[in-house]
Amino acid sequence: MSARAGIIWSTLLIMAAILSLVFIFFTLLPGQIPAAVWQYFTPAEVERARRYQQIMGLVAILAFLAKTAFLVWLVYSTRSGAWSERVLRLTGGRYYPALLVYFCLIWLLLKAIGLPFNFYGSFIVQHQWGLATQSLASWWSDYLKGSLLDLVLSGAGVLLLFWATGRWPRTWWVAAGLFLSAWLFISTFIWPLIIAPIFNRFQPVTAGPIKTMVTRLANRAGLKIDQILIMDASRRTTTANAYFTGLGTTKRIVLYDTLVDNYPSDEVEAVIAHEIAHWQRGHIIRGSLWGILANFFLTGLLYAVLRVTFTYEITRPGPYPPQILIVMLLFLQLVSFLGQPIQNAISRSYETEADRVALELTGNPGAMIRLQVDLARKNLADVAPPAFIEWLTYSHPATLERIRAAEAYPRGQ
Repeated sequence: MSARAGIIWSTLLIMAAILSLVFIFFTLLPGQIPAAVWQYFTPAEVERARRYQQIMGLVAILAFLAKTAFLVWLVYSTRSGAWSERVLRLTGGRYYPALLVYFCLIWLLLKAIGLPFNFYGSFIVQHQWGLATQSLASWWSDYLKGSLLDLVLSGAGVLLLFWATGRWPRTWWVAAGLFLSAWLFISTFIWPLIIAPIFNRFQPVTAGPIKTMVTRLANRAGLKIDQILIMDASRRTTTANAYFTGLGTTKRIVLYDTLVDNYPSDEVEAVIAHEIAHWQRGHIIRGSLWGILANFFLTGLLYAVLRVTFTYEITRPGPYPPQILIVMLLFLQLVSFLGQPIQNAISRSYETEADRVALELTGNPGAMIRLQVDLARKNLADVAPPAFIEWLTYSHPATLERIRAAEAYPRGQ
């Protein structure tokens, strides 16, 4: 590894380490609560939510650090090269079978490292804090189905990527960016039809108060909405949520049954209005366009870093050696972490816009305020997180910020 490559990797690792340490500091010492919070929440509610968020934050950052440390060890040791040579011998020197075996080995090891954190955070903690209704067998079923999907899709992606490095040695990153961009739209289109039903059951809303709300709000927004579904979230959780998903004919609004069953009708209406706002403002398309830019930036940057780091290995004829996969994974792990603030800032801007449009559609800021309070209480959200935590990890504005925006909206408008 050249001196210039050493500087690049050291910079990425140092930046990730600094952000991780600052994240841990503010997670453990989140600071004072703004006085405005006490108008809506009790000290016990705020303290309980903060303790829960501390646990979940530490689990997430420790999982990231454990996987990163493993990849760093592989990159800076001779182990990755030795494993690559071994699988090549095992497959009789056949490149693509060796690459597939190598990928599966690394995938399994990363899964093994992440499993304790995943199980503790998504099963044990959720039950301890009264947020989960899922059985252990159901959790394992979800985990195995998700893992199988990840293995198949990631494996296919790796084979295509390494094939492209041999087919277009200097421009493979363009082909990778084009493929990822196409897949972004394809997956967004098919996810509601194929992937989501693997994990949940969805019932269309055909008549009743919710259908009336949707029709009324859609008319105000100038939209025609045919698909609004209720998802059986109560099989797994007591938390409430909703989302807008799909493209073209697969566009739909999905409401958790925990929201529909346990929240007042005007708060449900505020949620529906928020999701309709995402639809009206084209947030999925706009987010996808940002995703395309990010794809080309990341693949181009990855190509540049690999050229600097492994001049000899990646300029010889043929696709990259299998061990380059480790370097790619480490790069994506670090850059994805460091790029969170940009991605989350874009998401928060969309959520803020959707809140504002929802208020315009309903004209009911009181319902929006009560919705944010109820969601924070039942989902154990930190209502006023440290600014750094929100900047780094929050895809939505903090609860207090959303409440203040609703308070500022003219009532009765």
